[in-house]
Amino acid sequence: MDLAGLRLAADALVAGKLVAFPTETVYGLGANALDEEAVLSIYKVKGRPGDNPLIVHLAHTGLIPTVVADIPPMAVLLIERFMPGPLTLVMRRGPSIASAVSAGLDTVAVRCPSHPVAQAFLSMAGVPVAAPSANLSGRPSPTYARHVMEDMGGKIPFVIDGGACEVGLESTVLDVTGDVPVLLRPGAVTADQIREACGVTPRRSSGTAQGPVRSPGMKYRHYAPRATVLVGVGRSLAARARHTAELVQEEVAAGHRVGVFAAARAILLIREMQKAAPDGEWPVRLISYGELDDSVQASVRLFDAFHPLDASGVDRIVVQSLPEKGLGVAYMNRVHKASAHKTGE
Repeated sequence: MDLAGLRLAADALVAGKLVAFPTETVYGLGANALDEEAVLSIYKVKGRPGDNPLIVHLAHTGLIPTVVADIPPMAVLLIERFMPGPLTLVMRRGPSIASAVSAGLDTVAVRCPSHPVAQAFLSMAGVPVAAPSANLSGRPSPTYARHVMEDMGGKIPFVIDGGACEVGLESTVLDVTGDVPVLLRPGAVTADQIREACGVTPRRSSGTAQGPVRSPGMKYRHYAPRATVLVGVGRSLAARARHTAELVQEEVAAGHRVGVFAAARAILLIREMQKAAPDGEWPVRLISYGELDDSVQASVRLFDAFHPLDASGVDRIVVQSLPEKGLGVAYMNRVHKASAHKTGE
């Protein structure tokens, strides 16, 4: 989209319309965060529960004081280190932000995306923009504009195409309202990086909640394709590849059409199984994220893999697990949310 198109989209957003736009993490579904009715329309279009708060996106960090009541010293350090970028901070909400953004809570989640198209769009809009991921509630997040169109086509007036999302997973969400930061949702900014930046190790949230929540991604099933997701697990790369292949074999034997998202080693094992299949009957669709335990490529491609696998008509998707360290923590968080913790064991 050219500058004239961005201006049209920005003007529409200010006027109360919804606009999907790219960020470095995933595509967002934006509304004017100062307009209560516009924000409520996000929940309606997505089919999103009203107690699941949104994230406010700003063009630059200098605007943060306009949407929060105060900025804790710890937050200042984190803003200087990680913004703009894939970090969201939960702070006390300022009076200007529509109540629906925070699902009625006294806090607000804020971030400044680093994607140049997002920055240009937000600057043109000139208002804070509330935005969850631009997909139907519970479905995989979109990392390309075409993914947005699959879920949102005909439901919203503008989709800004900014190409592929660099990170591929939603932002890290960190609650900094207390003395110890709380990691509400893991992402590309890791717990170790947060500790290095502010000198305090963040406490991990349990990841689930029965009452009000301060962050998206905590209370409901998220990131899930239509197919049932199973996870290949193990203590080593070889064991994870083997279990992934075994799950595929079991599901095919049970009469299922199977999609696979795994490292090259598991893909090779599955192809060997295919050679032994009678009459070449092997209803399996394979997508590899590369060699070894590559958490960067696996994270970038996870949601992008879910979309074509779903479209191919599979009813099972087997995903190879990664060690839960570094970016692997965020990757496995999304995999577990999508699978409802089904490991096939």
